[in-house]
Amino acid sequence: MTIARSVLLFLLAAITEIGGAWLVWQAVREGRSWWWAGVGVLVLGAYGFVATLQPDAHFGRILAAYGGVFVAGSLAWGMVVDGFRPDRWDLIGSLLCLAGVAVIMFAPRSPLS
Repeated sequence: MTIARSVLLFLLAAITEIGGAWLVWQAVREGRSWWWAGVGVLVLGAYGFVATLQPDAHFGRILAAYGGVFVAGSLAWGMVVDGFRPDRWDLIGSLLCLAGVAVIMFAPRSPLS
């Protein structure tokens, strides 16, 4: 259950951080109303709380692993929301990042790590 919970929290974190940043982007770069940026800032703030719910107690480990989730999630968001088409190097890089997430978060460790 811990791995499933961690994966779900990483997905929720990706949605809040990437979604919030996308809303700000829409206001600043795409000319949408400024209230989009305000909502984006609130959603970005929610990301900070979601990250604290991870079962691992090490801030550095959680944020480092989330970096890989952010890379893959950003490409996926771009594909779904903006019609972005990643090339093979985007996809290979994304898979490498997710492999790094798996190593950082789920590698066997001694109880003192």
